[in-house]
Amino acid sequence: MAKKKFLSHNAMDKIMRESGALRVSDEAKTALAEALEEKALEISANAKKLAEHAGRKTITEKDIRLALK
Repeated sequence: MAKKKFLSHNAMDKIMRESGALRVSDEAKTALAEALEEKALEISANAKKLAEHAGRKTITEKDIRLALK
């Protein structure tokens, strides 16, 4: 079963071009999307733990920022 994709190739292309890339392969777009989605899931899981520790069900911006540290 294929993994659910959250980030589009178009978004990955824009990110890489913003960083100075002139051309970007589809494989590079897929690789970046997979890496960012994996990192986002890790951050989200840590933020969820922080919210639960604080007795909340809602993840806040502060939880995300703390999870990034």
